[in-house]
Amino acid sequence: MAEFILLLHEDPNSLSDASPEEIQSVVGEYFAWRDELMKNGQLVGGNKLKDEGGRALTMHSGRLRVVDGPFAEAKEVIGGYFIITAADYDAAIEITKSCPHFKYGRGIELREIDPMHDDQ
Repeated sequence: MAEFILLLHEDPNSLSDASPEEIQSVVGEYFAWRDELMKNGQLVGGNKLKDEGGRALTMHSGRLRVVDGPFAEAKEVIGGYFIITAADYDAAIEITKSCPHFKYGRGIELREIDPMHDDQ
């Protein structure tokens, strides 16, 4: 079985007007979806990323540049990820299409993971 990462793209302000109860309901949908994948042996892992934005690192002429990012005016960020197992892209798409992120986010980027091994 191959592993795939689901990168959850979202508008950083998409739930800014939601009540705490509404947010809990949304979180509950993600948990239920995750639990179903776990029950089916399809979930490897996943997490929500912190809202604070992290850091963007670039290398210019041998010097590391670190800036806060993404910037507040960003219209889209990666808000989290899941790693799943599936036979191929078609099977991964079948698993992914029921993800609640399609209701709340901007979309999901699905990528197959190319494992790195010590013997390569």
